[in-house]
This record gives sequence, C-alpha cells and structure tokens, in this order.
Amino acid sequence: MENRGEGLGRRPKFRERKGMAFQPRRAALLIIDMQKYFLDRRSHAYIPGSSQVLRKVKELAESFRKRKLPVILTRHVNTGKNAGLMGLWWDDLITGPGGLSRIDPKLRRLSSLVIRKTQYDAFHKTPLERLLRRKRVSQLVITGVATHLCCETTARSAFVRGFAVFLPLDATATFGRDYFRASLLNLAHGFAVLTSVKELIHKLGEAFNARP
Repeated sequence: MENRGEGLGRRPKFRERKGMAFQPRRAALLIIDMQKYFLDRRSHAYIPGSSQVLRKVKELAESFRKRKLPVILTRHVNTGKNAGLMGLWWDDLITGPGGLSRIDPKLRRLSSLVIRKTQYDAFHKTPLERLLRRKRVSQLVITGVATHLCCETTARSAFVRGFAVFLPLDATATFGRDYFRASLLNLAHGFAVLTSVKELIHKLGEAFNARP
C-alpha cells in the first residue's frame, strides 16, 4: 500500500487495530479538497502524485456509489473574513467561485453532496456531522489532500466525534515524503485504521454480495 507520489517506500509496521473492522453498510466516503489548486501542475500548490491519487479516489468513489453509499466531497474556499489564522499562516488563499477552487470534474460527477469548508477541519462550522448522523453513518473513509493538513485534522475530528476512521494510503497525498510519513504514523497510532483502496473495495464486494 504505497502512495506513488510521496509514498513510504517499504511500508513500516503501523499499529494494527484488530478490534475496529470495516463495516461497509455503516460507512461513508469523504473526498477532501480534490481541487485544481492542488491537482493542476501549473498551480504553485500542485501536489506531486495527485494524478495517481485521483485515479484511486475515483475508483473507490465509483465502488461506493454503485452500492448507494454516501460519497461526500469537500471544497475549500476562503474569503478574507472566514480564513481566520489561515490568512496569516499562508501567503495566499483558495478563493472562489471558479478557477483553481473547482473540484476535479471526474469526481464532481460522482456526488451531489459537496461540503464547503474554510478550515483544515471539514467538520468545523459545516453540516458534515449532521449529514453523517442523518444517514446513520458510523464509519468514515477519508481520502484526498493534503494528508498532513486537512485529511489528518479531519480524521482526528471525526475520531473525537465517535466515527471510526479508515484512511487508504494510496488515496491521499501531500507535498513531501516526510509530511506524509509523519502524518500516517500519528494517525495510525491514535486515530485511524490504515488500509488501501483494493482492500476497501474487496470488503465492499464481500458485504454486498453476501447472502442475507
């Protein structure tokens, strides 16, 4: 299970979570910030390996959609008023309504559920938790970018809200190997089960093809 753009090479021994099994019928897929700002090679914020991750995320999203499971996209857009400290931390912000803030159309076609967010945490001042509760979701598969910023922050936030978190290594990317590795080590230690797109699709197939 390797992120081809900024992967770990030989996989280290992450802490296993044997007591937290993936339950597809209780799961939703969250696709974080797969926007041109990070995916377009002409953007100064382009993330290496994002094209490979895009293919993996799309494959997983299609598998969820086929089984009528929730697929939720986030779109990060800031203004001077809602940016908070992000406006001081970064040299520029993702602004809308179009341009680099747009979600990749290959993914946008797969879901009508788009959460607009303004901070790293996709739960912060958004309807995400309410949406998940309404759909009786108890497990969240987190994909997208950037691994050590929005994905990790959202995974931690989901965990403290009682959602079991699953993070496929090949469906997330960030700006460098060190950030990627550090984030996964932290998440595996205390917040998320690390997996792969192949493993999740296999579990989806088992759950929905099994006889009642």
